[in-house]
Amino acid sequence: MGETQRVTAAADNQSTQAYFVLGMGVLAVSLAAILIRMAQDETMPSIVIAGGRLLIAALVLTPALLRRPQYVQQIRQLNRRDFVLAMVSGFFLAMHFASWVTSLEYTTVLISVVLVVTTPIWVGLLEVFFLNARLSRAIIIGLVIALVGGLIIGLSGYVNDAVNSNDQIIGAALSLIGALTVSVYLVIGRKLRKQLALTPYVWLVYSCAAAVIAVIILFSGESVVGYSIDGYLWVLALGLIPQLIGHSSLNYALAYLPATYVSMATQLEPLMSALIAYFVFTEIPTEGQIVGGLIIMVGVTLATFAQRDTG
Repeated sequence: MGETQRVTAAADNQSTQAYFVLGMGVLAVSLAAILIRMAQDETMPSIVIAGGRLLIAALVLTPALLRRPQYVQQIRQLNRRDFVLAMVSGFFLAMHFASWVTSLEYTTVLISVVLVVTTPIWVGLLEVFFLNARLSRAIIIGLVIALVGGLIIGLSGYVNDAVNSNDQIIGAALSLIGALTVSVYLVIGRKLRKQLALTPYVWLVYSCAAAVIAVIILFSGESVVGYSIDGYLWVLALGLIPQLIGHSSLNYALAYLPATYVSMATQLEPLMSALIAYFVFTEIPTEGQIVGGLIIMVGVTLATFAQRDTG
């Protein structure tokens, strides 16, 4: 085999491996809502689940940070403005997890995940208002389509059960808050990643977010002890599988596959989460919720392509 053939074969192997890792990454992040529900079923408060997820991720990343002196040096070299931005990013990430995890107390896995992954639309809008980016036609169309999907979901709620209907509205609102807050985190991250590598950035932001939620837990009076072993194990799995394995896999895939492929693959998360929820919790969304969720995903996909095209 010639040198060119060996290089081509190696590239093909890397590409095949990247697709496999991407699939595993999407599956891992799709388990997040399921693991959260499992912990909630063990009577663990949502805010404790959110804080535990972030704390575990930060602790696991600490040795990786300390093994690379250049990572520590990057954090130390941040000026005051960028350090404050990192703290703000961590605050919004904390609000994302606090609101989204809580949403799963009120609404179905499908609706919660579909709404929280509308992030590309809100990122596009935030960049227009705060980074003077141009609002592309695709983002406008994507937003309109997503709003139509949301309207269909709203009209297909449990109209014969006022309490359940109110819960669905609360859950949907919390999911959207989760999407908006994580969008702020991502917009800030695009700037800070110019000064920080991935590991020191996520360690710093995860640690800050965990500290913010710790303060919320302190003032809310929620206890972090006294729950079942199973509850703590579900939170541990949440921090290790969706947070670290899932997101690490997606970042690995980005090194070998076009960003568009990775973004499109992540749109499978709501469908996979809903499918797992069907088998685990016998959770069956209404036909209108399924149709509305698919329409929202179409809108988000358009927004994803728009962000790719605008760089």
